[in-house]
Amino acid sequence: MRGFEAGQTVVRRDVYRSGRLWSEQALRVVSDTGEALVTPCAPGAQARWPVLYAQARAAGDRSVRTEAFEAMAAGRWELAGGVWQEADLLLWKPPLAWFSINAFYVPDGDGRRLRNWYVNFEHPARRTAAGFDSLDLTVDLVVTADLTRWEWKDEDEYAHVRRYIVSDAEHRSVDAARGEVLAMLA
Repeated sequence: MRGFEAGQTVVRRDVYRSGRLWSEQALRVVSDTGEALVTPCAPGAQARWPVLYAQARAAGDRSVRTEAFEAMAAGRWELAGGVWQEADLLLWKPPLAWFSINAFYVPDGDGRRLRNWYVNFEHPARRTAAGFDSLDLTVDLVVTADLTRWEWKDEDEYAHVRRYIVSDAEHRSVDAARGEVLAMLA
């Protein structure tokens, strides 16, 4: 499949193994090379998420996130419209990687500053005519802007979904990707 053009709108979709759509988000292409697909996402970008996941985001209630993942495993969820309201995001997705690297920018005076790096562990991208499909596997690595400190995020959720959403092969791929990312940081 041919690459996407700079400025083109693409859709990143999270697709569960059943083939069912878990989420989708509109992104605009900055660059698409053999090394990576690079897309920004600004506050206000349209998205769709599972209703329970949207409720968890709005309320900051992690127990509802757990319910959302249990609904995923059972194949019972409905999508709701949403809007990206966080910091400006720049996503770098290598074609075969089990992760994406995200830079989060926040307002700073008249401009923006890099708040932090965020490594999202996920399926490798599967290109579609409209964008790409992946699946967020819940575990993340949050890295300071200057790359001097990092911490794992959502390992408790990953342990929970590991039992019924993440296969053994996927888990081995995530472990290898974790090592790859830590080596990049070193």
